[in-house]
Amino acid sequence: MSAEGWLKIIGLGPGSEELITPEASSALGEATDAVGYVPYVERLAPRLGLTRHGSDNREEIRRAEQALMMAAEGRRVVVVSSGDPGVFAMGAAVFEALEAGRPEWRALDIQVLPGVSAMLAASARLGAPLGHDFCCLNLSDNLKPWALIEKRLRLAAEADFAMAFYNPRSRSRPEGFARALAVLREACGEARPIMFARAISTPQESVRVTSLGEATPEMADMRTLVMVGSSLTRRFPAGREGEGEWVYTPRSAPSSEATR
Repeated sequence: MSAEGWLKIIGLGPGSEELITPEASSALGEATDAVGYVPYVERLAPRLGLTRHGSDNREEIRRAEQALMMAAEGRRVVVVSSGDPGVFAMGAAVFEALEAGRPEWRALDIQVLPGVSAMLAASARLGAPLGHDFCCLNLSDNLKPWALIEKRLRLAAEADFAMAFYNPRSRSRPEGFARALAVLREACGEARPIMFARAISTPQESVRVTSLGEATPEMADMRTLVMVGSSLTRRFPAGREGEGEWVYTPRSAPSSEATR
């Protein structure tokens, strides 16, 4: 195994190049190979000396093994994800492949470089809806059963967390988000604020704030980050005309909340 190779697991942020960290940009500039899901690899500008290896969305472990093999051969490899690589992305897949893979891979120079997640970028657009305790759930049932998703939704609502949801709705599973909304209405009530932040930091960006009672499944797709407030979350009109409203969750909670 060559001592010159390395593997860096990086996040490309939610969409805008301005939200790629300088650390990740530096790794991209030094890399000989970039591995990732096709749309994310295509975000990287072609350049001499860089080979881009795109693959299908459901090939995470195979992709991770490919990256580890190339690093072991002495290549400088970046594994790219959108947002942050540790949030429902390639970070976990690489370490799963590393644990189960060739013993010599563990001696590789491996680093995880954080990125700006869609959850944090969307929260910043709206104000501070995740300003107090919150949880983050992936609503896709591709890798876990729906019963587990529903259990976690109910428990998160019972604990009165603000919530952020990735992968709410796709063409192959359109019914899941409708079921999630039904669970949330039952647990939180129809007045609870819900936020839809689509394609944040890209030219296609859109943001909508409404209530659980008015929300419909069609308001979300796979490019949408959905957030639901806690019982303490506040919303009020922005001061400038046409700028929508601000949403925030206060950093403190009254002592009565502990006995609810």
